[in-house]
Amino acid sequence: MASPAANITQKFRQSFKIVNKDVLRWFPGHMGKGMRKMQQLLKTVDCVIEVHDARVPITGRNPDFQHKICGVRPHILVLNKKDLIERKDQGTIREKLKKLGISSVFFSNCKDQQCPELKKVIPEATDLISSSNRYNRSEEREYNVLVIGVPNVGKSSLINWLRNRHLKKASAARVGGVAGVTRSVQNRIKVSEEPKVYLLDTPGVLQPTIKNVEAGLKLALCACLQDHLVGEEVIADYLLYTLNNQQNFRYVDLMGLDGPCDDISMVLVKGAIKMNKFQTVKQFDGSLVKKPNVTSAAVFLIREFREGRLGKIILDPIHSDAVEL
Repeated sequence: MASPAANITQKFRQSFKIVNKDVLRWFPGHMGKGMRKMQQLLKTVDCVIEVHDARVPITGRNPDFQHKICGVRPHILVLNKKDLIERKDQGTIREKLKKLGISSVFFSNCKDQQCPELKKVIPEATDLISSSNRYNRSEEREYNVLVIGVPNVGKSSLINWLRNRHLKKASAARVGGVAGVTRSVQNRIKVSEEPKVYLLDTPGVLQPTIKNVEAGLKLALCACLQDHLVGEEVIADYLLYTLNNQQNFRYVDLMGLDGPCDDISMVLVKGAIKMNKFQTVKQFDGSLVKKPNVTSAAVFLIREFREGRLGKIILDPIHSDAVEL
């Protein structure tokens, strides 16, 4: 919902330009190794659960997953962090994904121990497996499910939720609030006794090069990339661009502004001053001066978005006719 401070006659940027097109190149060695390991494991896998961030339900999913992994096994898409989007948008997202050939879609919040849709994931997986041609695994009575996704979308949290729910056992997969916590394909983790279902946690894997810069910035804003690799001020600028185009002006009071603004430098300077965040800088003559710490202000603004305090925001244009990955 727009702030009362909104000036709807003001014109904002209609496209986001970034000078350094290589800013989103990030494919550490463990990602390439993880993708190869996943492909090697496919012959022992009965179903694939892909986890993604509900704020970017259409874009940002690694197309290599679609071509090399999901296309050869039954596939479930879990859109995590549903608490950060409006519930009324879930139906629209399902319709969009259906056009892309994805029919098994669940919205989850792994922080909610009673999340109703998460309770349906294992039954859906077992149904899909039972009705599929398991080829070389047709005689196996236990089910192996590969859990995949880009970094920091909640794969390990999902595994722990399912394990806690079905077996009443403690967490078995490491979780963290930054990209890159899981760095290798893990051992099997049992999440169900009858039938026996094992999940395989995997490292988050991005494309070797993110060709669509805006899709990459959406991932960065959702913490699927480590902030310093893109730059906090660049991420904050993309957030400002998004908020203005969605007529969401909650940042105005938050950052101590007089009204909506399309200049990220001004937004961050004003925000730093309001929060009393300064840094001491040495001048050419050796004197020291205090200047607003714009990086601290950018980190603060990004955190407010990620924790939902700027509202429930979807970064993809789900109401447009375009269907894209």
